[in-house]
Amino acid sequence: MQTDVIIIGGGPSGLMAAIAAAEHGGRVMLVDKGDKLGRKLGISGGGRCNVTNNKSFDEIIRHIPGNGRFLYSAFSHFSNTDIIAFFEQLGIALKEEDNGRMFPVTDKAKTVVDSLIGEVRRLGVDIRINHPVDEVLYNHEEGRVRGVRFRDGSIVTTKAVIIATGGKSVPQTGSTGDGYPWAETAGHTITDLYPTEVPLTSNAFFIREKTLQGLSLRDIRLAVWNEKGKKIVEHEGDMIFTHFGISGPTALRCSQFVVKEKKRTGRETVQLTIDLKPDQSVDELVQSTLSLYANEPKKAVKNILKTVIPEKMVPLLLQLAEIDESITYDHIPKQPWHEMCKLMKAFPIKINGTLSIEAAFVTGGGIHLKELDPKTMGSKLMEGLYFCGEVLDIHGYTGGYNITAAFTTGYTAGKHAAIQLTHKV
Repeated sequence: MQTDVIIIGGGPSGLMAAIAAAEHGGRVMLVDKGDKLGRKLGISGGGRCNVTNNKSFDEIIRHIPGNGRFLYSAFSHFSNTDIIAFFEQLGIALKEEDNGRMFPVTDKAKTVVDSLIGEVRRLGVDIRINHPVDEVLYNHEEGRVRGVRFRDGSIVTTKAVIIATGGKSVPQTGSTGDGYPWAETAGHTITDLYPTEVPLTSNAFFIREKTLQGLSLRDIRLAVWNEKGKKIVEHEGDMIFTHFGISGPTALRCSQFVVKEKKRTGRETVQLTIDLKPDQSVDELVQSTLSLYANEPKKAVKNILKTVIPEKMVPLLLQLAEIDESITYDHIPKQPWHEMCKLMKAFPIKINGTLSIEAAFVTGGGIHLKELDPKTMGSKLMEGLYFCGEVLDIHGYTGGYNITAAFTTGYTAGKHAAIQLTHKV
């Protein structure tokens, strides 16, 4: 059997690649080892599917710290505004929520998945589910793709293969790293794989003793520091203490920087600090807390402080600042009180790692981008081979950025795989 383009992987990038390839005249086969398409899409955005982000192009790139600049050319083919227009043309009304996140008005990921699959079917794509690939076949002498061998032994010849198999995160959706060995067989380099957008682990005593477990912090700033005490990155938002460390949006965004700093230094831990009161300086906190206490000097210190910071943290802060819980206003020790306010601005937590890559939302690392043409997503090493989505060494923050990269690279790969075959301009 023969076809023009074979796309391996029915996630967001694979579905978009199939649509683009079919729109540009290719006979397309979309294959997936699972029993249904769009599994990761179906659970994205908390089951609501955050299809893209409506921020400016430069802002989107800034929110894809893992090689986002590689997407400049792909965005010229299919940008976030094109993604929005694409879904609206399919009859999917979208709404913008906080920080530019775009969701279907239905608040159901199924709406997005069904519309994509419906468009794939309308364009006549040959869909093969429960059809695992055993091997991508290459003609190494000529340096070109030859076809695909399936696990049942059947072979389909083709002039273009698009690998859209995802990374190694969320393996229950089928992302188990299948595409990496096929890329390596073609001569490609796979950069080190690591978890990103993943909860952080800590062996700090207050984590071990579960002192703060379940405590959510709102509108804080979480910073990552290098071994010389220089701030690497800082994110503002929410977080939560868990039985193993910390999680929540700010922790997830800091995770890739923790992984990279640990790898760079070889150290067992990385220092993070939590700014509980981003809008106040240390001196302002000293003055405001003392004023509160002066107004009610007979109250216990913990009852004063719980109006400033979460009650669960008060005993810990007093302990770390070496302030007696029974202290009265008239006997407040100035230096320890100042130290306590400094802790509110930079509460320290040593992070010793992350949860596994399987527990991460996104995979860091992947196909080495220097070996790809950013204008086409095509391989520089093997003619007719393309890559898109999370299998690439591209990763962003949650909030619609990774799915934007998936749709953008998928469309670019599909379009150019078909153009290569039909010689369209």
